[in-house]
Amino acid sequence: MPLLWQSIIMIGTMLVMLNLCTDVRMAAELNTKRRSFLATDSKDEEVRIPKRLFLDFEWSYFWSWSRFVDYVQCVLAFTLVAAYITYLLLDSALFVETLGFLAVFTEAMLGTPQLYCNYQNKSTEGMSIKMVLMWTSGDTFKTGYFLLTEAPVQFWTCGLLQVFVDVAILFQVYYYSRYPQKPVSHTVSLTTSAKVL
Repeated sequence: MPLLWQSIIMIGTMLVMLNLCTDVRMAAELNTKRRSFLATDSKDEEVRIPKRLFLDFEWSYFWSWSRFVDYVQCVLAFTLVAAYITYLLLDSALFVETLGFLAVFTEAMLGTPQLYCNYQNKSTEGMSIKMVLMWTSGDTFKTGYFLLTEAPVQFWTCGLLQVFVDVAILFQVYYYSRYPQKPVSHTVSLTTSAKVL
């Protein structure tokens, strides 16, 4: 039951954050377009951003839609399809065990995009050390709980994997703050944007 409530709270939180990210990204795209129009003296034209919708089923901008409602539609469609398949295969122990492992494994890998992004940028600029410490302590306590209650092996294995990823991110925070590196991606994007302006 605690895992169910944790999942419900996390899904709600992620949807709120997704809504905020969509609003911020669209505002940033609009500001970029306005600046480019001002630079080309196209003041008579109205600034428009092309709409990218989930129901267009265009894979080139999958998960880069213009409206929050498109993300909700995608999540609902995925949930309905997954629920239907689960209902059909509920009697298969192999399917249920595999689905459970994939769910726990997906949660365990949540930190890897941040780990990879830090590695690519050679920086952890903007990351809060307190936030990473809270991740690590939460994942450590959760894994300890799984070990003490003798939870199924996939729970504590994925918990240990999650703690390992958290420790790797903490190491990146230490390493990149102690030995700052010149990020390649930032210099390229700044040079390119300067040429456009």
